Amino acid sequence: MAAVGGRTHRAAGTEIDVTLQDHGEGNATLRGTSTTGLLGATLGFFVGFAAVALFGPTAHRFKEVMDLSPAMVGLLVAAPSLSGSLLRIPFSAWVDTTGGRKPFLVLLGLAALGMSGLFAVIHLLYPDRLNAGLYPLLLALGVLAGCGIAVFSVGISQVSYWFPQSRQGWALGTYAGTGNLAPGVFSMLLPLTLGGWGLGTTYLVWLVFLLAGFGLYYLLGRNAWYFQLRDRGLAPDQARAAAGDLGQELFPAGSLLQSLAVSARVWKTWALVALYFTTFGGFIALTAWFPTYWRSYLGAGTVAAGGLTALFSLLTSVIRVLGGSLSDRLGGERTAVLALGTTALGAALLTVSSGYALSVAGVVVMALGMGVNNAAVFKLVPQEVPQAVGGAAGWVGGLGAFGGFAVPPLMGLFVGAQGHTGYARGFVIVVILAAVSLIVALTLRRDREPSRTARRLEKTVH
Repeated sequence: MAAVGGRTHRAAGTEIDVTLQDHGEGNATLRGTSTTGLLGATLGFFVGFAAVALFGPTAHRFKEVMDLSPAMVGLLVAAPSLSGSLLRIPFSAWVDTTGGRKPFLVLLGLAALGMSGLFAVIHLLYPDRLNAGLYPLLLALGVLAGCGIAVFSVGISQVSYWFPQSRQGWALGTYAGTGNLAPGVFSMLLPLTLGGWGLGTTYLVWLVFLLAGFGLYYLLGRNAWYFQLRDRGLAPDQARAAAGDLGQELFPAGSLLQSLAVSARVWKTWALVALYFTTFGGFIALTAWFPTYWRSYLGAGTVAAGGLTALFSLLTSVIRVLGGSLSDRLGGERTAVLALGTTALGAALLTVSSGYALSVAGVVVMALGMGVNNAAVFKLVPQEVPQAVGGAAGWVGGLGAFGGFAVPPLMGLFVGAQGHTGYARGFVIVVILAAVSLIVALTLRRDREPSRTARRLEKTVH
């Protein structure tokens, strides 16, 4: 037991006993460590994010029985991304007032509610009584199920408060990369379950998985020490001092609105939104769109289309983990520049492809670029907006992920306007987004160079 400024603490497995002598609180047991905090958040994100993979492989079933246009299919597969992106803004900022546990549980609960409704509709109405008149209901339930995707920015904030700046890239890359595996895993498994079990049973299995994940997060999810101390009645300054003694480095700016307002006044927040819109929004969009692309453009079977979609999704996710460590070594700005150039190259290959070889090559190159840039962006969030990490993560994660909702309908319009070749030409959208984001990343890098030079000069002087 070591005393620090009137407070004593000792490690005790996954719990820490804190004696707050000057506050008169006696001993308070704080649960969790940075490792368990990362584990709980990653588990919650993996479970919530799996919903994004559901509509893609099943959209053609709805298209057949409801006679939907390509644009309507694009909107349907994008529906979960609407709530999954926009709700990230307030829920991530909510972390700054209460920690991540409550926002996580609320979003996972809403996702389970939406999935329950989808299962009921499919079980009772599919296929004979499912008609075009029920299209708005499917959209609404998809939006509700997509609430699980919004846990991403909640987890970003939660993990950020657990880890010091020197380990942010690795921790956030591990969190996001592992959680991002969910769409790829489910894109690969869903065609098999659809063929073996049918549509209704597949939705039921996913609902059970979602409910089980909710229960596991309830048991494992933990707020960083500052928020636990606040819950035990300490004033903000006292909680900050005690948590700082335990090693916590980042602290919230204040209320939900304050966190959003403070981060919104930092121009780099909006630069990071642009970068994330391209590669994470693009990741969500293409994970939903690729099953249709492979089947309708290149004639792949359902299982093959699922496997090829999983290739993109899993590779993007795995490389994100490595991208976090790369960002720690090279710096977030330089990593983003390299990654966005790679993304543009991969998308350009897809715009001219008419066969499997070039399409697969384009997918692999684009996945590498998107995954690394996604890691670089969230290395930069706590670095560039340390005074309001929750608010910044909300803006970046929310508006950035909105690309997952905006891009599929645009790609559907290309198909409607150009026919079969529109499936390839639609990737010009990603090329343009990557080129614009590359300019933004170069601007961020130039802006940071003076501060790096000043630090080198200071070290030389001393």
